[in-house]
Amino acid sequence: MMAATLILFSWICRVAGPPGRHGGMRPDPTPETRMPTPPPSLPERSTLWDGAYAALKAALLAGRYPPGERVVLRQVADDLGMSLTPVRDAVNRLIAERVLERGGAGPAGAAMVPLLDEGQFGELMTVRASLEPIAAAAAAARATPAQVDDVEDCLVAMKRSVEEGRLDDYLEAHYQFHFRTYRMCEMPIVQEIIESTWLRCAPTLTLALPQNIPGLKRYGSHVATVKALRQHDGEAAAAAIRADIESARHDIGAMLRARGRPDPAGA
Repeated sequence: MMAATLILFSWICRVAGPPGRHGGMRPDPTPETRMPTPPPSLPERSTLWDGAYAALKAALLAGRYPPGERVVLRQVADDLGMSLTPVRDAVNRLIAERVLERGGAGPAGAAMVPLLDEGQFGELMTVRASLEPIAAAAAAARATPAQVDDVEDCLVAMKRSVEEGRLDDYLEAHYQFHFRTYRMCEMPIVQEIIESTWLRCAPTLTLALPQNIPGLKRYGSHVATVKALRQHDGEAAAAAIRADIESARHDIGAMLRARGRPDPAGA
């Protein structure tokens, strides 16, 4: 499964955005939604490292790796069509950033996607609830109609993917919905912190999918976000994003709390 996933995010392919408002894929996505493309000559090691790092980050941000998943370096290298060295360097950086954990047997090595406990998840969601409403409010002040259309395309794709049972596509559209919104805020430092926080909590966010996707539990907050962006209403945009985050914090926090309790049957 991960082979197909990483191919989608590889540095030798465009990252396809969500389906357009009138169906089909966008014929020419903006440069911000593309992964790095290979240079015409033999790539330098730094270029390969950048490609591996970007591909792994994109997969993690979109929730393609669930908590507890092994990231096998040899498999990643094969999927990306490169040697082990740049992949190992990229994984080591993600380990240093505490996005991944070292672990796993095998001659080429592996890393693990951590399963956060309730306290760790709560801290990350506190960061999100503090910064993402600020970014959404700033985005509302700057949003152009075309940019809001792009965000709404993600909302349409989220709903369609649920109706068609394509959960991986839902995760991609959900990630794009948030980050296309925050991209408009033009606050690079805030955006970097938001991305760093998402890298650590995005895999854990997938735990709520089985319960909440069928009813699109937080769909109303996403609709309210788009409406606020169109109306340049920063306060409403911030409130909608905050409601989305707090709802996820409540639901997933309860799941993590339940996992942390001793099993009465085993007592």
